[in-house]
Amino acid sequence: MVLQRIVFRAVIMGPPGSGKGTVSARIAKTFGLKHISSGDILRANIKAQTELGLLMKSCIDQGQLVPDDVMSRLILSDLRAMDQSSWLIDGFPRTVSQSEALDDAYSVDTVINLNVPFQTIKRRLSSRWTHLVSGRVYNVDFNPPKVPGFDDVTGEPLVQRDDDTPETVTRRLKAYQTQTEPVLEYYRSKGVLEIFSGTETNKIWPHVEAFLHRKLSPVKQNGA
Repeated sequence: MVLQRIVFRAVIMGPPGSGKGTVSARIAKTFGLKHISSGDILRANIKAQTELGLLMKSCIDQGQLVPDDVMSRLILSDLRAMDQSSWLIDGFPRTVSQSEALDDAYSVDTVINLNVPFQTIKRRLSSRWTHLVSGRVYNVDFNPPKVPGFDDVTGEPLVQRDDDTPETVTRRLKAYQTQTEPVLEYYRSKGVLEIFSGTETNKIWPHVEAFLHRKLSPVKQNGA
């Protein structure tokens, strides 16, 4: 009997604060998929001053969105380097045009969407406080500092990043919803969208894990 190796390609979506990073890391560890973050690729290209990296930096510096075709070229060149690997991509595609570019190059097996209520995310993100020098992050609900408002190690004051203030969180969530609703609809129409709803990552994860176990069951073939 021969076990046929499955090449599996997935996209994970979810608003900022939905637990996407945690779920992605668990998928990568449990199923051996390579986790590809579009943000990491973007930063690496800007740092390395590649042709696309310089183009993107110019857009970002001018407060413009990176054009779809530039973003697609960047991500697809990274995916091509992986050839026959299974992967999970996070942060791309963000528009229907990017989705079509990905589809032209690869067959996406599933799109995992983490559907976490905005009120939960607002509460989660607004509870985050950061020690800027070290990058240590606290959450007043489930990982509070020993002394409220101060870093455990240095005793220095914690701050709330601009990104985590209630007003900014609300604005980011609305922008995310407007931008991604057409992408979710695109994948829904293709029959590959799987939605996982809940308020806690640890309760959503078992459902994601069970779904992927079903999808990734080894294909058995009779060997000679």
